[in-house]
Amino acid sequence: MTRHLAPALRLMLLLTLLLGVVYPVVLTGLCQWWFPWQANGSLLDRNGQVVGSTLIGQVFTSPEYFHGRPSSAGAGYDGSASGASNLGPTSAQLLGGEVEDGKVVFDGIRLRVLRYCLENGIGFTSSQPLDRFRRGDGTLDAVQLIAAFREPDAGDARRSRAEPRASQWHALIITPAQPLPADAVTGSGSGLDPDISPANARLQAPRVARARGVAVAQIERLIARYTQAPAFGLLGDARVNVLALNLALDRQAGPGASP
Repeated sequence: MTRHLAPALRLMLLLTLLLGVVYPVVLTGLCQWWFPWQANGSLLDRNGQVVGSTLIGQVFTSPEYFHGRPSSAGAGYDGSASGASNLGPTSAQLLGGEVEDGKVVFDGIRLRVLRYCLENGIGFTSSQPLDRFRRGDGTLDAVQLIAAFREPDAGDARRSRAEPRASQWHALIITPAQPLPADAVTGSGSGLDPDISPANARLQAPRVARARGVAVAQIERLIARYTQAPAFGLLGDARVNVLALNLALDRQAGPGASP
């Protein structure tokens, strides 16, 4: 038995040394030599302070900045809760959203389309007046909107049940005046996608330019400069890294408000 056990132990120790020590040390050394920036997380800094990575997206809501894709990772771009909505393309929840106990648990593509159009000044038509869904402070009530998107007769939650049905009481439909890029209203599989499409960035350019008081052409030139071609010219699509673009905005047009 000892005759068989000894070679096995020696082989285990040898492989542990090679694969558990030598291989990681050599690979780490080579990566630090050849690709030091990528090996250390592709980190970006501002004034010497690390503000993020080009590999993981961040939430930007200020009008002075470009906004990333919708994210279902935690509260948004949470690396500890990476994941998608796991809703199929025919899901009513994916399209119309979901409300539980009076709170929005998933916004849905239709609400995202409306918000994207409003944020970026994109024209659209609505099958119902949006004033029906405004709160007292003038903001749109997401809960009522989702109900209207999903329920044929929930266009106005304040309508009395005793009122007769009429042709104007139907599901809320928002139709943008132009096609929207898919990445503007859909999340990625990880919920951490740091990039947006150039088309998405260009639609946001007028809002960013207006908020920063600069010409749209200046913002569009910046988008073109930070547009990355598909890998090897054929893998994937052209993309723009949101964090890198926003940092470039601050350097060129001055810091914006809190992102």
